[in-house]
Amino acid sequence: MSIPFGAHIPFVAHLGFSLETFEGGESELHFAPRPEHLNSFDVTHGGAVMTFLDVIMATAARSVDPEMGVVTIEMKTTFMRPAQVPAGQHLVGKGHLKHRTRSMAFTEGSVFDAQGQLCAHAT
Repeated sequence: MSIPFGAHIPFVAHLGFSLETFEGGESELHFAPRPEHLNSFDVTHGGAVMTFLDVIMATAARSVDPEMGVVTIEMKTTFMRPAQVPAGQHLVGKGHLKHRTRSMAFTEGSVFDAQGQLCAHAT
């Protein structure tokens, strides 16, 4: 069962992310890439994966204070393997808030394929 994001984000709705966990500095989201989200190698486009990571980390940051919004000022992403999922399955994203100040949040996020293999990681 998907949890409402709490903020209307048209691009997230367009991509079809679902928020599954949103509490205590932790988040989990699901993403079932459609054909229009793939690259020329028939795997999830890196830009879609980075958008997924951005939202994973933002929701982890917001989970301790949902009323406080966040914007990304810097993001480092490492791709380990193609983010590929069979039809009817989804990628799983997990976010963790490492530290939060009044104006900054330091987070990390990971994307896993349907077999639980790490595909990408970001801070």
